[in-house]
Amino acid sequence: MIGWLLRRLAQAILVVLLMTMIVFVGLHAIGNPVDILIGQDVDQVERARIIAELGLDQPLWRQYLGFLNGALHGNLGNSFVYNVPAIELIFQRLPATLELAVAALLLAVLLGVPLGLYAGLYPDSWFSKSIMAGSIVGFSLPTFWVGLMLIMTFSVSLGLLPASGRGDTVQVLGSQWSFLTANGLKHMLLPAINLSLFKISLVIRLTRAGVREVLPLDFVKFARAKGLSPLRVIGVHVLRNTMIPLVTVLGLELGSTIAFAVVTESIFSWPGAGKLILDSINALDRPVIVSYLVVVVCLFVTLNLIVDILYKVLDPRVRLEGAA
Repeated sequence: MIGWLLRRLAQAILVVLLMTMIVFVGLHAIGNPVDILIGQDVDQVERARIIAELGLDQPLWRQYLGFLNGALHGNLGNSFVYNVPAIELIFQRLPATLELAVAALLLAVLLGVPLGLYAGLYPDSWFSKSIMAGSIVGFSLPTFWVGLMLIMTFSVSLGLLPASGRGDTVQVLGSQWSFLTANGLKHMLLPAINLSLFKISLVIRLTRAGVREVLPLDFVKFARAKGLSPLRVIGVHVLRNTMIPLVTVLGLELGSTIAFAVVTESIFSWPGAGKLILDSINALDRPVIVSYLVVVVCLFVTLNLIVDILYKVLDPRVRLEGAA
């Protein structure tokens, strides 16, 4: 187990290094942040001073080595725009994105698993066919269009839910959280629904496929032959085995939801890390962009590790790599 963890840690460090190298080269190729950060009315002396202060007068390889040296000491650089530590700026915005992503994933599980289970148990019913047709629609509709339609329907036409912002928040463990207030939940509902539509469709289809695959297996037939109740057969034998591939997908989807919530946060003016990274890309704020991607990569690695451990819990036959 220790050897497996050490290998995963080495892989994670290598992935982070490669990602930062690609980002540094890519940002250097697409533009110079000096042209955005410094106005045209600044004289050449002041312009040179600001460039030197930001470290942009150094060759790219020296800038990258300076970044690595700072990262080893827990410093990923200061934001060019906000002039505060970039990692601090990310962690200030990350709770808003986290609660939105978790809310979307909870909606996907609470709606997708029961609907997929029903569609798998009764595949020929009209309701099951309607569920599967609806899942195709959920896959097909673009996120930005769905978000605009939700705003037009529930905010503009009906006036039931707010169209933007985060609402009231409560500070817990040094971070602001909106899901702990009624007003915050109202603000969260529309962006969470918009972010969860694709996930709901994915969970429905995965659950249905898993149920259809598990139902004909011998251990399910044996459980029924023993006289177990249908609820126990479905809940213990069918659903538990169906959840094994679902856990993998949900773990990766949580990471991708956090990483790619940019569109939803922009449409609903949700003040999360996704909107921050979009603004930082527009301003070519390199420290914030790199810090955000480092956090996202570390998050993906952590979620993958948790998924592997959950595999072991759900199915003892699964052995972690190198454990045998």
